[in-house]
Amino acid sequence: MRRRLALLGLMAGCTTPPPAPREDPLIPPYFAQWESPELVGEFLDGRDAASDPRWAESGAADAAEYARWAEHLCGMACLRMAMAARGQALTIHDLRRGVQPLGGYVEEPDGFIRGLIYAGAVRWLNARGIAARIVLDEPMPSLAPGEFFIASVHAAIRTPQVEPPRRGGHLVLVFGTDEQGRWRFPNPSGIGATQQRDVRLSPEAFSRFYAERGILIPL
Repeated sequence: MRRRLALLGLMAGCTTPPPAPREDPLIPPYFAQWESPELVGEFLDGRDAASDPRWAESGAADAAEYARWAEHLCGMACLRMAMAARGQALTIHDLRRGVQPLGGYVEEPDGFIRGLIYAGAVRWLNARGIAARIVLDEPMPSLAPGEFFIASVHAAIRTPQVEPPRRGGHLVLVFGTDEQGRWRFPNPSGIGATQQRDVRLSPEAFSRFYAERGILIPL
């Protein structure tokens, strides 16, 4: 009888649903350098960033400030993800305004924005008791769970089948490796889910884009 009742319950949809797949605790919360990750491809194709419907969530003073800075904030998106993984919720412009006076960004008289300059970000992290350091001309560092590496790569890493013209110029947040030894990282300018939150590339593929420099953020 109990078996028959259980079967009837199953047919009626009354049984307890299976638990949802467990979230991977290594993956940091994802943030693009634009506030609308689903629009990254359109922004890269020339859409005006001021048209981002979520621009105000960035902490920018207005849409014009948001649009002016958006292409320069891959490093701040990485820092935002690393800090969110530590339980600290900050907007991308909160971070930019904190890092810029420490030398993280320089606005030239002609309006050109230079940065991210690593030293400014490291000073900001050190002031918060995080023993971050600049990595130069070194292979990828090994990472313990909860550690991060803001790595300088070429932006073409979003299409890894393409050979980049050079290495460096863009930043991604490496947080570890998978069971196959592939580096795992979110890409602030990735297009689509597979190239945003948890990208995976073999060390050989990654090295084609990696400029052997970045910022190590230890526990």
